[in-house]
Amino acid sequence: MGADLRNASGADVRAACRRGELTGPTPGLALGFVQANLVVLPREWAFDFLLFCQRNPKPCPLLDVTEPGDPEPKFVAAGSDLRTDLPAYRVWRNGELVEEPTEITRHWRDDLVSFVIGCSFTFENALMTAGVPVRHIEQNVNVPMYRTNIACRPAGRFSGPLVVSMRPLLPAHAVKATQICSRFPRAHGAPVHLGDPGAIGIRDVSKPDFGDAVEVRAGEQPVFWACGVTPQAVVMQAKPPFAITHKPGHMFLTDLRDVELEGE
Repeated sequence: MGADLRNASGADVRAACRRGELTGPTPGLALGFVQANLVVLPREWAFDFLLFCQRNPKPCPLLDVTEPGDPEPKFVAAGSDLRTDLPAYRVWRNGELVEEPTEITRHWRDDLVSFVIGCSFTFENALMTAGVPVRHIEQNVNVPMYRTNIACRPAGRFSGPLVVSMRPLLPAHAVKATQICSRFPRAHGAPVHLGDPGAIGIRDVSKPDFGDAVEVRAGEQPVFWACGVTPQAVVMQAKPPFAITHKPGHMFLTDLRDVELEGE
């Protein structure tokens, strides 16, 4: 299925999710289409989270916000359904992960507000086109993600650590990647750290908090980007009575093209 969807559209990937045919990670799928993170919260928690995103645009670049009870993000994927169109979700109660379903229709409520947030998978097509390797796609695994000791700017009931994704690169490739990713601020933009993982509180890059470990080869250094899993870390800390997120690496495919986010 993954190979068939590599050159598919965002709508094709969503349809495969809706049919229950795609339940795995989405790196490398629908190349050229914008991938997105998902956070779903009760309306009474939505303003605090909107403010959190506004104060932390690097890890939480907003692409769309739905009306309460509406599962359709009309501005990024008209006709889609956030209850069924992702490969896998996480359901949270009081900050505790209670389920990882492949659809959330039975959990849906009329007071739920959905936040569609930019994802670093978006710029990976540009990296590969420029000859910059993307190791987790090469190895056909999920991107490694880590909690850091960098605090996000708090907002209302939300606070917590920045989560980062990592791609190992040679120094020359790291420079090129920084130049390329700077063009995509709504997909996390340029890296937030290069080199020593310990400087940002990561003890061992071979043991990610989310996703899969990847090979770091001779001469390469780990390069870290702000990650849209950050909201999951702050949800765990804020402990809302109910929340839904995407399962890390299992993203929502929009109808936006990568080039539409350049320079925004």
